[in-house]
Amino acid sequence: MQIPDSADDRLACAQATEEAIAALVDQYAASLYRVAYSVLRNAADAEDAVQEAFLRVLRHRDTLGEVRDHRVWLVRIVWNIVLDRKRRAKTRPETDDISELARVLPSTGLSAEEAAAAAQHHAQVLTCVEQLPAKEREVLQLSAFEELSSVEIAAVLDITESSVRSRLFRARNLMAGLLNHTRSLR
Repeated sequence: MQIPDSADDRLACAQATEEAIAALVDQYAASLYRVAYSVLRNAADAEDAVQEAFLRVLRHRDTLGEVRDHRVWLVRIVWNIVLDRKRRAKTRPETDDISELARVLPSTGLSAEEAAAAAQHHAQVLTCVEQLPAKEREVLQLSAFEELSSVEIAAVLDITESSVRSRLFRARNLMAGLLNHTRSLR
């Protein structure tokens, strides 16, 4: 990055950086919220994690031009934040807000019975996801909920792409077994 010579150049550079950060917020805030919520299961905590991620972006705004893939970079930042928060809050149950999530699921075009069944099924899926081992759960959340590729997940978790694929394979098989077991109990 070239250092601006005049005060006008510095002002223009600062405005361009602010616009770039505002564009990142517009483009990725919802996605980062989903990542945070998928781990924290608490709306307020997820919002705080996203805000903290963008505060970190502000602190490192001078390096924005060096980032190749902003989406992966931001997901990795928020992922590390939520994992740190999770470690600090080990005493709180992980599934506090599953009922809240099931309650606010979109129900456009569904009858009340269909919406209730969909919410119940969604809650069961989330409960099964929570039962997965941590490594498999992390990969599944990033793949299924955030639709990240294996390469992107590997970058976020700092593991190899082959590890991502094997964990995802195990997670899907475990999920199938858990969901079949849940269905058989009904």
